[in-house]
Amino acid sequence: MKALILNEFNTPYQLQDIKKPVAGDGEVLVKIMASGINPLDLKIQAGQAAHAKAVLPAILGIDLAGVVEAVGKGVTGFKIGDEVYGMTGGIAGVQGSLAQYAAVDANLLALKPTNLTMKEAAALPLIFITAWEGLVDRAKVNKDKTVLIQGGAGGVGHIAVQIAKAFGAKVFATVNPADFSLIKSYGATPIDYNLAVEDYVQQYTQGDGFDIILDTVGGAVLDASFKAAKQYTGHVVSILGWGNHALAPLSFKGATYSGVFTLYPLISGKNREQHGDILRKATEMAENKQLIPIMSQENYTLETIEDAYKAMANGKTKGKVVVSIQ
Repeated sequence: MKALILNEFNTPYQLQDIKKPVAGDGEVLVKIMASGINPLDLKIQAGQAAHAKAVLPAILGIDLAGVVEAVGKGVTGFKIGDEVYGMTGGIAGVQGSLAQYAAVDANLLALKPTNLTMKEAAALPLIFITAWEGLVDRAKVNKDKTVLIQGGAGGVGHIAVQIAKAFGAKVFATVNPADFSLIKSYGATPIDYNLAVEDYVQQYTQGDGFDIILDTVGGAVLDASFKAAKQYTGHVVSILGWGNHALAPLSFKGATYSGVFTLYPLISGKNREQHGDILRKATEMAENKQLIPIMSQENYTLETIEDAYKAMANGKTKGKVVVSIQ
């Protein structure tokens, strides 16, 4: 098969012919049709993501969508010909999706939504799992909650808005004014990200604060999220906990904080079945017309991967970038 190999950090990929893998016990062999690119992929290639524990030489690519070509011993949930998707590798020495085939732990996969293309499905796993773990697993979102998504038009953000709406919550999202129409199309309320936290808390909650705040931005936005939490019942969830942060504004409210580390099951090998379970929820939402990923309109292949990375690094893409493999 053809695969992109990264031999050294911060160097171009090498397109090579290598041996096609075989499905082992508990695995399925997936013919990869599309590979989703996340900002994390760029950091891994550049050697700026030590937490991903990449082992070189490596085949990177975290997300995939494809077709089951073979089923290993002990696998009962999938059969040859099934269309599947998942967050399946590209870190910690696990083969990623920038290749024509991968032998994948079946626990990490779910059946692809029938109403999404392969590219649309490949855009979802990391961002959906991250948003779901934050809003559902950590914060217990429900119809009685007010939810603020910091960075609501970003990769994780726009999925988080849709998840919170599907649970019946009253949803707000900080975004660039240019993205107001997008947030409104989800049935949520956009907030100009330039507003001071005190101003939007007063304007949209009469000073009470929000029940749940999902921070997808980090830095000063995470600090602002602590100030935006509701007294006693507020819960802040962050996917980017880097840097130094003062917890006093949160503590004085008696509010709570939790973090999300989506890579842990891949790195540790533990609780991988949870990722498959979450993606089955994504399939259900997509097929119920409650989940639509924002997609970049550019077309990339294994041969033009460097162009895709460069466009993302330069901020010239709008929506999820996905590489067509086959």
